[in-house]
Amino acid sequence: MTAFYLGSKHWKPAILQDLVFLQRGFDITKAEQKDGEVPVISSSGPSSWHSEAMVEGPGVVIGRKGSLGTVHYSENAYWPHDTTLWSKSLNGNNPRFVYYALKCLGLERFNVGGANPTLNRNHIHSLPIYLADRKTQDNVASWLVAYDDLIENNRRRITLLEEAARMLYREWFVHFRFPGHEHVNITDGLPEGWERVSASEAFEVNPPTPRDDDGIITYVPMASLSEVGMVIDQAPLEGRQESTSVRFQNGDTLFARITPCLENGKTGFVQFLADGEVACGSTEFIVLRERRVSRFYVYLTAREPAFRENAVRSMIGSSGRQRVQSSCFDRYFVAVPPETLRTIFDDSAGGMFKQVANLDNQNRKLAQARDLLLPRLMNGEIVV
Repeated sequence: MTAFYLGSKHWKPAILQDLVFLQRGFDITKAEQKDGEVPVISSSGPSSWHSEAMVEGPGVVIGRKGSLGTVHYSENAYWPHDTTLWSKSLNGNNPRFVYYALKCLGLERFNVGGANPTLNRNHIHSLPIYLADRKTQDNVASWLVAYDDLIENNRRRITLLEEAARMLYREWFVHFRFPGHEHVNITDGLPEGWERVSASEAFEVNPPTPRDDDGIITYVPMASLSEVGMVIDQAPLEGRQESTSVRFQNGDTLFARITPCLENGKTGFVQFLADGEVACGSTEFIVLRERRVSRFYVYLTAREPAFRENAVRSMIGSSGRQRVQSSCFDRYFVAVPPETLRTIFDDSAGGMFKQVANLDNQNRKLAQARDLLLPRLMNGEIVV
């Protein structure tokens, strides 16, 4: 008896290629990319931006190497990276339905690469499935899109909030346009009453973080860190019996120390743990914690290009495995304002960070509800 990998038995028997015809993506290096608004979608999702598109949207992209079997959707034109398969033809099917259907398939189980995970389109094109008619596809997609639209709206708000926090930081601590700056003299490039100190004095670098118990500990992998924002993706998190040597708590900043993660911008702000909880993570993280300045100041400094460039210049090791030296923080200097200004800044930035945490929490609940609904719609348990 044929085993069908997708759909309701009330739908038409078909193969995956009837749902979508997949094609390998296009190679492009970071050096070849030019500033633009076209997302370059790699196996882990949108990873950078380029001025040129290779494919018109809407379309679906699947992780072919690396993050095997992950499924991504683009409404607009995009560049599918060589590490992906993209939807060359949707065969008249609803694009969103195709996206949701592929998410249900568990494509990671079709690895043909052994130690180097690889998804071969020829191995999955012939998978037997049940395929819904277009009207049913439209109805199923509309239910699920309602959740994703809310999630995307929250993501846009998160992006705007982080941009606002970064602009506030630069205005105050880079350009020195803080409240009342018109009445403060600048001496040797620093406002009167301010201090210039090294980052290693302003922050704690890899501080000791003891645990109160020996139970299961949350582990954060490098894959959880974003290249562009503070939110830490909780999907890849796992519980472990043994802790790594890298431990942290709410309010800490995680800063990648290995190439190419550092150059790509992988940085995160921890604010998802329970009160008093300690988590552990990749040994390729540097943990930065507030000391002379607040947790918000620490994270926003870590996002500054000059801070990252200073760290990159300190890297040593063999090609492809170079790592940051902690001594680099002795050579990077930050401006520390008087306590009154620090308090005003922290109140403003802290409110933005709190809103980001609330929106991220909403998104996780929306995603959980959507993911409970998804398989029931796809197997016909819920008829629409």
